[in-house]
Amino acid sequence: MAGLLRRAAAMAAPAGFMSIIAAPAQAANSEINTADTAWMIVATALVLMMTIPGLALFYSGMVRKKNVLATMAQSLAAVTMISILWVAFGYSLCFVGDGPWIGTLDRWFLAGMTMDSVNPAAKTIPEALFMLYQMTFAIITVALVAGSVADRMRFSAYLVFSVAWFIFVYIPLAHWVWGGGFLASMGVLDFAGGLVVHLSAGTAGLVAAKVMGRRHGYGTENLSPFDLSLAVMGTGLLWVGWFGFNGSAGAANSRAVLAIIATHLAACSGALTWGAIEWSTRRKPSVLGMISGAVAGLGTITPASGFVAPWHGIVIGIVAGAVCYWACTWLKHRFNYDDSLDVFGVHGIGGLTGTLLAGVFATSAIGGTAGLLEGHPQQLLIQLYGVAVTFVWAAGVSFVLLKLVSLFVPLRVSREHELEGLDISQHGEALQ
Repeated sequence: MAGLLRRAAAMAAPAGFMSIIAAPAQAANSEINTADTAWMIVATALVLMMTIPGLALFYSGMVRKKNVLATMAQSLAAVTMISILWVAFGYSLCFVGDGPWIGTLDRWFLAGMTMDSVNPAAKTIPEALFMLYQMTFAIITVALVAGSVADRMRFSAYLVFSVAWFIFVYIPLAHWVWGGGFLASMGVLDFAGGLVVHLSAGTAGLVAAKVMGRRHGYGTENLSPFDLSLAVMGTGLLWVGWFGFNGSAGAANSRAVLAIIATHLAACSGALTWGAIEWSTRRKPSVLGMISGAVAGLGTITPASGFVAPWHGIVIGIVAGAVCYWACTWLKHRFNYDDSLDVFGVHGIGGLTGTLLAGVFATSAIGGTAGLLEGHPQQLLIQLYGVAVTFVWAAGVSFVLLKLVSLFVPLRVSREHELEGLDISQHGEALQ
């Protein structure tokens, strides 16, 4: 009877999961390092925390009260959907195989993955942990896009678009930059997601905001945030979570420490710069401005964090605070688009700026690659090429996907539902 039960279980479970269960605890020739593994487990938890509760609080604190739950639901949905899709095929297509354009399906549902197998991109931690860590990056990238169309996107349309965008935008970009694709082969530097996460999400958000149009009352009514204290708490969780996000050296080593220091300093100088600009132009530094500057610094240092010295983080944060402030004010008003929570202005422009600055400040003693200041100006051109490819791909594919989704599901809620609030119209719930 026991034998029959074991055979039935083996037939019912996917091959990948059974291979993990059946594998020996550790092979004699394993390269897995326990210290690296411990740190990356912590880093994985930190990055997941960035989406729930970090991004959920950050975004929901900046929308109106009638849309708080709907905004949180989008972050929660991203976690649930992308996690399953990542295990099913996302990880394999991104990080298994060395084709220039896309990976393979050899790890479909983790097939062939054992307890002691490793990925060539992270040779000192279990492959299962590397898979899980990279999953958290995919999750937050998809969740970021929603901020541009907050207050007006139908939940069903968001679900369909998010799945399609993950498949056709995130997976190819992750493979091109991190999975051995053609951008990696060219030498494009993106330590933790300036291109793959921030520029791609910001660009998609900009396109979605243009396609869907402005919120009712934009420019004429008070659309001020419901509760900035939630956004401040979300910023704190994002800030701490970013230590795992940018500590992605894949190991508990000095490079990870330097990346974390640069990250923290960039957030500090970004917040101070944005606040100083507001103080000088508006006579008061706003809380919203300071947390926006902090997130701008965090996003901008992301692609460079593992390639630059800590003091470079201060410089990059100052640039981030100034450039992202300009993008969220002058640029946004000049082109008259309603990017609700400034995803393009903060993440898109921040990711673009940081990717280029990585080509300027890259230090060979830290990341193995020299930048412009060390006599290698070609790296800046390589970075510019990576920016162009990412922007064109993310913008073009996002536009096509939005138009295709709109053929089956209306992208936007009705005027009546928007005025009523998405909490009630989309979820049948509301804050009291």
